[in-house]
Amino acid sequence: MSSSAVEPVSSNGLVLDRYRPLRPLGSGGSGSVWLVFDELSGEKFALKIIPREGRAAPRAEREAEAATTLRHPHCLRAYGLETDDKHLYIPYEYVPGDTLRQALRTHQLGDEGAVEAAAQVLEGLAFAHARGIVHRDVKPSNVLLAQDDRVSVRLFDFGLALMADADTLTAVGDVPGTLAYISPERLHGEEAGPAADVWAVGVLLWEALAGHHPFWRTSPLETGEEIKTGAPSIREARPDLPDGLIDSVDAALSVDPELRPAASTLAIDLRDAWQERVRRRAPARTRARLDRRKLAERVAPPALAGVAVAWIASALPFYPAYWPGLLAALAAAVSLVRPRLGLAFALAVPVFPLGNISSGLALLYAALALCWFVVSWRDARWGLLFCSGMLLGPLALLGLAPLVALRARGFARRFLQAGAAVLFAGAVAAIRGVPVPFAETTAPSLGIAGSGSEHPLAVAQAIWAWLLAVPALGLEALVLAAAAALIPLAVRGSDLTIAMFAAAVLTATLVAAPASSALPLVLTGWAIYVTVTVMSRRRPREAGERHTLGTVLKLTRTGFTDRLKAVGGQRRPRAKTRPKARPRQRVPAAGAR
Repeated sequence: MSSSAVEPVSSNGLVLDRYRPLRPLGSGGSGSVWLVFDELSGEKFALKIIPREGRAAPRAEREAEAATTLRHPHCLRAYGLETDDKHLYIPYEYVPGDTLRQALRTHQLGDEGAVEAAAQVLEGLAFAHARGIVHRDVKPSNVLLAQDDRVSVRLFDFGLALMADADTLTAVGDVPGTLAYISPERLHGEEAGPAADVWAVGVLLWEALAGHHPFWRTSPLETGEEIKTGAPSIREARPDLPDGLIDSVDAALSVDPELRPAASTLAIDLRDAWQERVRRRAPARTRARLDRRKLAERVAPPALAGVAVAWIASALPFYPAYWPGLLAALAAAVSLVRPRLGLAFALAVPVFPLGNISSGLALLYAALALCWFVVSWRDARWGLLFCSGMLLGPLALLGLAPLVALRARGFARRFLQAGAAVLFAGAVAAIRGVPVPFAETTAPSLGIAGSGSEHPLAVAQAIWAWLLAVPALGLEALVLAAAAALIPLAVRGSDLTIAMFAAAVLTATLVAAPASSALPLVLTGWAIYVTVTVMSRRRPREAGERHTLGTVLKLTRTGFTDRLKAVGGQRRPRAKTRPKARPRQRVPAAGAR
């Protein structure tokens, strides 16, 4: 790309009047990538800048179309395509890390990490293949390895992707992609299919395990001929690898594309082969050790289901004397084996006891339980998190409900779980005849045993009137539900943001329940602050990305007058005042040095 292809920055220092350039992340033949701060959303993005020259523009449009379509954990997400007279811009999610090529050069991945990275790439490809998208340029430099304690990759650069119902971007006879990772059938002139992407992952994994490329020769012609004849078995370079892993890599590198496994199948085979090696090598006492965290995640939901069912079956008169224990054991066992079936069973247990009180109450509960089951369908293992309210309420620890709800997946589920935990604790207190949490007074009677109690609407009105009689309970449910939903956003913020979030939660809980004891709320507020801070520290970030209060004041004092060096990169904020006359800023595009 010519050095004249540069993009002026407006007088406010923004690209497209919204993106503030921070520093370059990389550049290549198709464009450059900059870390930018979006002044409109307050988020950081990786902004890819592509010139309107030659084939770069249509490929950028294809890349944006494919990347915005693929919402998968192992595909780097794009947020659309923006243009001006000279350039195209694709804002990507910003994931700190290195490319897989850089990781291989610095030996960051061992055998286990290489296998896991390949399996994750295959999962992303399987997702794309199911939607008619073939990447056609899978290689280590197009795989992002995130900065994380565990291997986590993102596949990106779909500029050469082949999409169903879309025109090709290459001329007849062209073979788009990187030669070292192109499959034999494509060199013979055949169209790229999903099997071609599987071949590329096989080459990538062969290279990672062996330490060198299986086909690379001194000239492109010799490399192409080696590719056409097929790769040697990985056993020749790594005879110590398990047979299952060798067979999987060799299958991915079959010269005949029909013999290569599907991407999803190969991902499973690779993980199974490696786990088999781990099981064989682990000493007996090592195998006997249990991962305490996984054990807790496995046992906690069934245990909670058992406790909740046991209490409900014993507190609400209906079942015979020995049934609560049997129902609790059955709920725990079913939840352990089949979480969805266990959730349905646990939610169904209260129907008959409630019907014994009022048929309208039973019908209303059944409708709510059905809605809850639908909402929790994709997260059934943690569908009964709200039952933790019956354990936290008597201990005056309902302020921890947002932390418990973090196990739920999704904004809406966390909100509902935390709010329901508070309300469930109030219902338990009312049944037991003890003061309602946050209200410090005994709850009034529901009054649904009289006339009209057979109609669900009348029961709903009675419950609403009961909540109005104890407003602190409802207000705390809303406050803690909102806190549970917003914690993941606070984790991504700065230290100042986390402190402000915790302070806002503490203030809101104190204001919502003025009659309640302040000490438990203060302690749980501090617990939320500490937990969010620890979660933020564990979240992978680049050095210098977190802004303390001092940094914020310094940036404010300098007026955000950062300039970019001519060769790229970010200058330190200047303490001096800005000159009255200065040339317009310019952000170097791809290829500028």
